Amino acid sequence: MAGKFHHEEIYRGPDRLARLATVPLTLCGAGALGSHLADNLVRQGVGPLRVIDRDRVEEHNVGTQLFGESEVGARKVEALRNRLFRAVGVEVEAVAKELTARNARSLLKGSGLVLDAFDNADARRLVQEQCRADGHPCLHVGLFVDYAEVIWDERYRVPRDVAGDVCDYPLARNLVLLAVAVASEVVVRYLLDGTRADWSATLRDFAIRPLEGLAAD
Repeated sequence: MAGKFHHEEIYRGPDRLARLATVPLTLCGAGALGSHLADNLVRQGVGPLRVIDRDRVEEHNVGTQLFGESEVGARKVEALRNRLFRAVGVEVEAVAKELTARNARSLLKGSGLVLDAFDNADARRLVQEQCRADGHPCLHVGLFVDYAEVIWDERYRVPRDVAGDVCDYPLARNLVLLAVAVASEVVVRYLLDGTRADWSATLRDFAIRPLEGLAAD
């Protein structure tokens, strides 16, 4: 009988698929990007996975995030853990805490790869600083209006926050899923081959391009 990762195994090969399950990942943020990214990665056999997010599911999250109406009010990481276990039987480590300067080292400890999907500059900067201090490879995934980017930390510059509520801006669900698909493939290629590539995607002209001309720090 075919297993739950049958199609991925045919595409990647059984040995390479087995390799995806050997690198511990830490995902920072369980919102629009983080929730779908976690779901996509575990369905490809990637893991083990730790997810860090302090927030609860709100009604306006339902349109762009993995969560449903029945989960409004629940901790995002706990709702996500339950969903992923029901979906593929994977035990995700759910950390319902704010990442701070005091706990960042301990929460990111042991990460073979850190994925930054936070939605504010302060949190992204903290992830970057801690990963650089401790030598964790880090991939940043971000979006705004109709633009998304997937950038390795060596070339990443933390953007400024938009004025007002960081969650209150135009956002199309299709851009979220487009960014997640690109980021997922970047993660898989890194885990399998060590390849690091930076990408941008724009929804208005429906284009995905390699990010060029970025000077490494």
